[in-house]
Amino acid sequence: MFTGIVEEVGVVSHLDTKDSTGGTTATIAIPAGSALLKDCHDGDSIAINGCCLTVTSFTASSFQVGIAPETLRITNLGALTEASRVNLERAVRADTRMGGHFVQGHVDTTADILSVTPDGNALVFRFRPRDSEMLRYIVFKGFIAIDGTSLTVTKVDDIEGWWEIMLISYSQERVVLADKKQGDSVNIEVDMMAKYAEKSLAGLLGAASGTASIPLLEKMVQRIVAQGLGGRPE
Repeated sequence: MFTGIVEEVGVVSHLDTKDSTGGTTATIAIPAGSALLKDCHDGDSIAINGCCLTVTSFTASSFQVGIAPETLRITNLGALTEASRVNLERAVRADTRMGGHFVQGHVDTTADILSVTPDGNALVFRFRPRDSEMLRYIVFKGFIAIDGTSLTVTKVDDIEGWWEIMLISYSQERVVLADKKQGDSVNIEVDMMAKYAEKSLAGLLGAASGTASIPLLEKMVQRIVAQGLGGRPE
């Protein structure tokens, strides 16, 4: 579990796309003086651009992670090259201040940047998801994690299929999104609470059974009709 508050921006110092396991091993260098790895252990989780990965080895100044082929396919990590900058966040601890929102580090889809527009000292980014189904979880003023950064949705257009966020000047200096431009890809994790709410509502309406029957909704309609006719529902 993560918060979406990026701790450091690291740099891919080495990328082995054909390691001994048949996957990809990435070595990430951290800034000099960083405390990111001070309490690190092999097997710890660190989010790289919002994707939860396992530390396989580390030194005082860098760490390695293995990236599975499926992860490369569904995230933007497959586009990383040596010298790429990445957002880094350690897994949350029980005593950590929750400054962002609950982020699992499980990327739902990627999105393309449609535009980047200055607004005073802020930048407005517009995105279109590769998987349009994800738009149903993206709401005005809701949470979203973009490359692992917890951000607030400022506008949504379900018809045209895009949403926007505003990146303030403070964040521009601390996350990789500020370096990206139109056409670039970002990792997206929608608010998991929206998924739980959807599943709970589907269960109440009977949609989980896969049938067209929606008993709760039917009862509500019957009650409204009965009240309108001056009678009582059966």
